[in-house]
Amino acid sequence: MEQCRWVATDLAESEWQDVTVVAGLFAGISAFGSQLRRLTLRQCKLESVNLRAAVLRDVVFEDCQLRDVDFGSGAKLTGVSFPGSSLEEVRFGGSRLERTDLRGATRLGLPDGHEGLRGAVISSPQLFELAPQFAHALGVVVQDD
Repeated sequence: MEQCRWVATDLAESEWQDVTVVAGLFAGISAFGSQLRRLTLRQCKLESVNLRAAVLRDVVFEDCQLRDVDFGSGAKLTGVSFPGSSLEEVRFGGSRLERTDLRGATRLGLPDGHEGLRGAVISSPQLFELAPQFAHALGVVVQDD
């Protein structure tokens, strides 16, 4: 699919397999409980997408913009990657990650749910970027005097 626009669409519990979407827009989408397998999203924009309790296997978000995307509450991501993508206000709280590669992401804007990152792979610079949020989540006060 190329240049498709999905706005305020109910895709809950839908199944997608062996699909490539190029330059698509997904805004205000309910896709909770969906099954996404071998899906490639290239140069897409995802805004306010609910993927709670969804299963994503071998999904690639390539050069995408993800804003206010919710992978939390039981979502399972296996073999998912984000090369060249920007993640802003993306939530992983309550999700299960396995072989999920965040190293290629250009921005990791994760406001909460950091415990959901267990099973993710990040780079050293990303770790330093997330360190204050990790400390806060653990209740650690970092104070220089």
